[in-house]
Amino acid sequence: MPEAGSEPLIRLIGVTKRFGSGDAAFQALKGVDLDIMAGDFMAVMGPSGSGKSTTMNILGCLDVPTTGSFLFRGHHIESLGRDQRALLRRRYLGFVFQGFNLLARTSALENVELPLLYRGDDKRARRAAALAALDQVGLVDWASHTPSELSGGQQQRVAIARAIVTHPDVLLADEPTGNLDSERSLEIMELLTRLNRDRGITVLMVTHEAEMAAFARTVVHFRDGLVERVTTGALAA
Repeated sequence: MPEAGSEPLIRLIGVTKRFGSGDAAFQALKGVDLDIMAGDFMAVMGPSGSGKSTTMNILGCLDVPTTGSFLFRGHHIESLGRDQRALLRRRYLGFVFQGFNLLARTSALENVELPLLYRGDDKRARRAAALAALDQVGLVDWASHTPSELSGGQQQRVAIARAIVTHPDVLLADEPTGNLDSERSLEIMELLTRLNRDRGITVLMVTHEAEMAAFARTVVHFRDGLVERVTTGALAA
């Protein structure tokens, strides 16, 4: 749980994002202010074109603001170069996507090992960490199976194991239940809730489904490139 009175883990101050130039320019973000506390579970909602995906790309260090400040642990991120942002992603962030993004001909274990391979960890350490991550999502017995041998819900759990194997501070989930049926969606949301509660991982989730957003403690609503409102606690559901 976030600590009362503590400084935000992440802070956006007057963030704008402009794509293109001249007559073709599009202002995706028009001055976003947002504080995210460590240990929060935040759902990001809004209609298509509202700015939520652009904001998540900035929070995930996949893009940078045109103007404004992006602070992580009090450090300005907006001025970092591409390589520095890549290092920050590898060390502090984990990503879960709607389409799972697993390598088709690679086992669940090997898929989960990938971030550690990119980081340069040795084989023994990679295997131990990947098995531990699969155990946390209830799939250690499926470690040798390829994605085609797993259900959609199992594939997403492998993707979550891959996201948490590096022990990230923040998990960014983009429509994590978008390709799943209702029962599997609830399983994934319960898993994310457990990781947030038991491991203290800050979860930032884009969703268009109110039922999924109800699992979050904070819900941020975007509209027309701005934060329209933020609801917390019982109001968030």
